[in-house]
Amino acid sequence: MTIPGILEEKLSSALKAVLGEELPADFRASVTPSADLRFGDYQSNAAMVLAKRCRTNPRALAQQVADRIGQDAVCSLEIAGPGFINFRIRPEFYAARLLAMLADDRLGVEKVQAPKTIVIDFSAPNVAKPMHVGHIRSTIIGDALSRVARFVGHHVITDNHIGDWGTQFGMILWGWKNILDEQALAANPIDELLRVYKDVNLMCKEKPELLDTCKAELVKLQAGDGENLAIWKRCVEVSKSGLSKIYDQLDIHFDYWLGESFYNDALAPLVDGMIAAGMARESDGAICVFSDGSVPPNEDPFLVQDKGEWRANPCIIRKADGGFLYATTDLATLDHRIRTWGADSIWYVVGAPQALHFRQIFSTQRRRGMDGDYRHIAFGSILGDDRKPFKTRSGDTVSLQDVLDEAIERAARVVEEKSPDMPDEEKKRVAEVVGIGAVKFAELSQNRMTDYVFNWDKMLALQGDTAPYLQNSYVRVRSIFRKLDGGPLDWSAPIQLSEDAEIHLARLLARYGEVVPQVLDDCRPNVLAAYLFDLARAFHSFYEACPVLKSEGPVRHSRLALCELTARTLKHGLGLLGIQLPDRM
Repeated sequence: MTIPGILEEKLSSALKAVLGEELPADFRASVTPSADLRFGDYQSNAAMVLAKRCRTNPRALAQQVADRIGQDAVCSLEIAGPGFINFRIRPEFYAARLLAMLADDRLGVEKVQAPKTIVIDFSAPNVAKPMHVGHIRSTIIGDALSRVARFVGHHVITDNHIGDWGTQFGMILWGWKNILDEQALAANPIDELLRVYKDVNLMCKEKPELLDTCKAELVKLQAGDGENLAIWKRCVEVSKSGLSKIYDQLDIHFDYWLGESFYNDALAPLVDGMIAAGMARESDGAICVFSDGSVPPNEDPFLVQDKGEWRANPCIIRKADGGFLYATTDLATLDHRIRTWGADSIWYVVGAPQALHFRQIFSTQRRRGMDGDYRHIAFGSILGDDRKPFKTRSGDTVSLQDVLDEAIERAARVVEEKSPDMPDEEKKRVAEVVGIGAVKFAELSQNRMTDYVFNWDKMLALQGDTAPYLQNSYVRVRSIFRKLDGGPLDWSAPIQLSEDAEIHLARLLARYGEVVPQVLDDCRPNVLAAYLFDLARAFHSFYEACPVLKSEGPVRHSRLALCELTARTLKHGLGLLGIQLPDRM
């Protein structure tokens, strides 16, 4: 049990003893970390909340609770302000917690009591187009959430819902037959397919009649034409191959790659079923889902305010020309994930501009009788130094591969400057670990809903809230153990904590089991990133204040135990964020 859990049990028991039948049956005492350590390690406003409900003096109630708990082996209690109950954890208890963590591969992180099957949909690039900087947030946030959810005990299914079907394929099919460069395709398939698409798109603008020809190619594909299906399959295969190289470089892997095409056969029956059930109807030739009036207008995704009045804002599931849309495919995708995979919860890691789309999809799905835990895990934008969407100097979208290559190249320069004597192969490996880690941590250290500026210098700095700082902290800890003589250390011996820096480092280490589950409370990897940064800072303060190798006896053992647990926690926590660690920097 986490320390807040232990304190909440003590607090609840004391409140029950003090208030008896006056304690509301639905009340749950809450204990949270103190914002200011001068007032203890944890605090609770339970007495203030209950005093208002029970019409009694909050400070007096808090004092009664503290008196009831009395002298305790875990903590001492203080009453502050109008009735806050502050808990100061005893160093001996922290020492015992650390000893338990050293014997626990999970480092004090408990598994969830009711595991769920969670499908996480993230990354989702389009076939025949390179991944760009806009894919960073979905890809990296989605992977981190998948890792954390799996670790705490959920059954996680990751699905890369790639865009492998749609109107762009008409242009690609015509271009493949007429302007494809086979040698360029063999050398770099995604770049060549993108060139084909761009060139044909430009040609269609110059010769509008060509657009009809491209549409005809798409119709042939949708009708099952053998030649066009073969070309389409080849496009998908070479695109997946190119995408997989980036995912391998990022150490990101998916359980499924079920693209839009997988659901084609389900779309017409889905729409027909909704029409028959009265859930969708025709409007100007299109089939739409309209408001059913079940929620207030300001909460209804099928209404929009216009000039002070509410008007219809329907979700189109079949166009007037008979074509289907993303909404139709997404509904079929939800069906598959629920019926085939038994999903209890489905998370979409997709940018904030798609919020209305998902509100409509989730509302429609529930109207179809499939109520469930559907989440749109939204995020903001990546900006350049001018605080506009991050672009190249020519105004083009920045390729994700270019971002990764530049991160590694810049990291290599830092490694060369700091460790010129390191073997070349090791330099190359360290540069990749540091560069990729820097890109990931720059993303994951942000609140996902905020926009952030993509800044190379800050991202790769060895000081501050960066991956290189954390990686360097880990390397620094491990270097302590390389200086030791003798065999393996005995981590079962008691730990002693007396110095303030020792106690503060122990305090943060003991909180790891609290922090990791909090990542999933609102799908916020930045909670874990911030914790790891605080832990690294606490270690550096400890290292400066408390000599490790120069100390002796039980003090030396205790400080080595703090170092060992710091290294394990940094490695494990960064691993949950998908960030690797070098042995040297």
